[in-house]
Amino acid sequence: MKPAPHFQFPRVLSIAGSDSGGGAGIQADLKTIAALGCYGLTAITALTAQNTTGVRAIQGVTAQMLADQIDAVVEDIGADAVKIGMLHAPEIVRTVAAAIARHRLQRVVLDPVMIATSGAVLIGENAVSVLVRELFPKALVITPNLDEAALLVGRPLGNEADMEAAARQLLEMGAPAVLVKGGHLPGDIVSDLLLERDGDPCWMRGARIHSPNTHGTGCTLSSAIASHLALGATLPEAVQRAREYVLGALQAGANVRTGAGSGPLNHSWAPQAMHLRPLARGLP
Repeated sequence: MKPAPHFQFPRVLSIAGSDSGGGAGIQADLKTIAALGCYGLTAITALTAQNTTGVRAIQGVTAQMLADQIDAVVEDIGADAVKIGMLHAPEIVRTVAAAIARHRLQRVVLDPVMIATSGAVLIGENAVSVLVRELFPKALVITPNLDEAALLVGRPLGNEADMEAAARQLLEMGAPAVLVKGGHLPGDIVSDLLLERDGDPCWMRGARIHSPNTHGTGCTLSSAIASHLALGATLPEAVQRAREYVLGALQAGANVRTGAGSGPLNHSWAPQAMHLRPLARGLP
């Protein structure tokens, strides 16, 4: 007679696009989730043909196939946290929003992926308004970089004051919390801003790590936040720990060449063993 299991892994579901080059998207998410000792699940929204120099082609999956992927893994395995990345079309956004409501998914980290590191646009214009209306209220936090935040609020952002004003506007647009990433601002100090509804601005600053390998940084950060949320951290704790992980991955990958363009981070710079927690009743 087989012994009854007493433990489960912390489970993180990534709903995102596939990066054939392995540096961003689903692939970066799985590497990050595993490195932080969690169990990764996936629902692929689109296939991309890309490498370190750019995106050559994008092929979306059908809304039904995406819904089936989410249903299959959540109904059987469950999810303690969710990271949402590339959603390229309105029907895909609506499918994800419906799945979050259907399964009552919690701890949702929404990374509004709109522009790749290479500059390629990854979302249709008509999908942006649906993303704001349907998914902002269902997320725990949204994590736009400077360019994505600028696109969402409709104006360029050139300094920390602009970042804070944009964060407040994104809260007014329905997001419960916003992490505006300031890595695209010039200077040797990188400033990120976490602003929660009814909370004070929480600035997180650090020395810039100069590296040619930054492909997938945003995907890595958002999936690291989701992983730490799955492990029980509060949102500010999860963001701070995720930033530390990303900074370490950037540093560890700075002197490595992978491809001719912007290479990936070193996701395995400090891997953790898989965490275990007592098995909950009524799984998933």
